[in-house]
Amino acid sequence: MQYLTVDQNFLGIDDETKSSYANSQVVIQSLPYEYTSSYLSGSAKGPEAILKASQFVELYDEELECETYLKTGIATLNPLNFGKKIDSEAITLIEEQTERLLEDRKFVVSLGAEHTVTYGIVRAFSRKYSNLTLLQLDAHSDLRYSYQNNLYSHASVMARIHEMGINISQVGIRAQCIEEATLIKESENIHTFYAHYIRNNPLWIEELVNTLGNDVYITIDADGFDPSIMPAVGTAEPNGLLWNETLDLLKRVCAERNVVGFDIVECAPVAGSILSEYTLAKLAYRLLGYIFK
Repeated sequence: MQYLTVDQNFLGIDDETKSSYANSQVVIQSLPYEYTSSYLSGSAKGPEAILKASQFVELYDEELECETYLKTGIATLNPLNFGKKIDSEAITLIEEQTERLLEDRKFVVSLGAEHTVTYGIVRAFSRKYSNLTLLQLDAHSDLRYSYQNNLYSHASVMARIHEMGINISQVGIRAQCIEEATLIKESENIHTFYAHYIRNNPLWIEELVNTLGNDVYITIDADGFDPSIMPAVGTAEPNGLLWNETLDLLKRVCAERNVVGFDIVECAPVAGSILSEYTLAKLAYRLLGYIFK
């Protein structure tokens, strides 16, 4: 399996014994697939931007008081080449690569463009973990049956995962259509913690963790964060998640559940600003720290 050269890899790790595929427990895969963006486009550039920004993230984590990469090694793969593949073919390509990584017993971190990529990733993870739970940080439910006549739209990714019978716990939701709201009320497998709800409930993290099974996959849509700290997204919504409350949630989940993988998607870089991609790079490293603490 090839991986990027040292000046491009996650965190800019200059020790090959801690960045080679063979020596690394953690693997970063980049999935620059963008086909169904419905408002602002540009998420295809997100994975590369996050990797570049990660070069400036300190290797020492001041909260965890360690250099997490020394424990795990972190290999960075070349971006997946989609060619002309779209919709189901693109999903299958993602699924096949993710499955190979899991067969190699790697902890897979995925940097995606549009949220559609999560469907392919979860299809691979669900074969390894039969009782998988998905934790979704997002502004949008992504539960439309289809959007713009496309079953593989980013706005329908959670509908496809819900059809797999996977338990979904959502947090930060603050924009949806009535179709999505109705599905949430009718389904026993969807647990939605709306932004307005968590603002008025100090026990929301405990309640959310109680909805999770043991094996948890985390998908983080950049627009789940408030635009004040995450402006470079395709569809921004006010009243989003803030840094500390997000870390509080992730720390609790990692302490009490088996987090098996995660992705970060929907960063659409803005020229002249690195705030969003840098914040997401630091988030990825911190989350790895919580998982491998």
